[in-house]
Amino acid sequence: MKTNQQVIFSLFVRSLTVKGRQQQELLLLTFFLVITWLVTAMISPRFLSLDNISDILIQAAPLGFVVIGQMLVIMTRGLDLSVASVMATAAVLSTGVHESTSMIVFLAVLLGTLIGGVNGYLVAYRGVTPFLATLATMIVLQGVRFAYTKGAPGGDLPETFRWLATGTLERIPVSLMVLVVVAFSIHWFLSRTRLGYQLKLFGDNPKAAYMTAVPVKSVQMITFIISGLLAALAGLFLVGYVGIVDNWTGQGYELDSIAAAVIGGASLRGGKGSVLGALLATLLLVSLFNVVVILGLSVEFQLVIKGVLIILAAAVYMSKSKD
Repeated sequence: MKTNQQVIFSLFVRSLTVKGRQQQELLLLTFFLVITWLVTAMISPRFLSLDNISDILIQAAPLGFVVIGQMLVIMTRGLDLSVASVMATAAVLSTGVHESTSMIVFLAVLLGTLIGGVNGYLVAYRGVTPFLATLATMIVLQGVRFAYTKGAPGGDLPETFRWLATGTLERIPVSLMVLVVVAFSIHWFLSRTRLGYQLKLFGDNPKAAYMTAVPVKSVQMITFIISGLLAALAGLFLVGYVGIVDNWTGQGYELDSIAAAVIGGASLRGGKGSVLGALLATLLLVSLFNVVVILGLSVEFQLVIKGVLIILAAAVYMSKSKD
């Protein structure tokens, strides 16, 4: 039987190999993104206009929040299917009970944190599989949301919040700045904190995590809490961009976030994920959706793109599983 020191050393060697592969994946993802932009720009020069690039970055922010949260859950061998429902519920309830921008953000983030905590408790402390736990949460939230709104759109958004979601500073979208701060914070958390190391260790090798006294239940719960918090924040930025608080805000983000997280480097086997990869994959996904609009194609092509990307994500996962 291996000693704790042998386990830690083998994991260290494995981490070096994983980092090398992650760098290769990031380069490939960046290359594919650049090629997509260049080819589209040759077909339609309007694609690289400042207004269109700004619009892509603004649209990428809400999905980016969700993808980062989803990536953390995936790193602990889980899935969060409730993110879209959290987005809509947080936006509907927070805007429906208050008109102040700061209170709307506070209430939405608080609600997202609580919902994430419920998901984490069910998975970590009650032994419910992540798929069933978050699916149940998604359905419950949908019922609560529709009971509250009677099926009608939710509350109004203050103008200051609309500016936070769609405004710019020196041509840089404010929402993008917030996303960068969140992304940097999560990257620092994963790479510089003990809890971040424990998260990766648990996802990579649960048995080794138990042997080294990692608080696995707390780690799992924290990932779901962060996912819920970021989903709620994403919901506010999305309704701020759209201008309407709708019961179906964020519809489809659960699959989009899983696909983007996996394409960005997260492994469904756990332990592996890249914040930069998640952001690049998010930008790629939103760019492809924008291509549909720029080229004047029907909106159904977005569904085709989503399907292709999900298949691609599955193929990427299978190739990683063989490593």
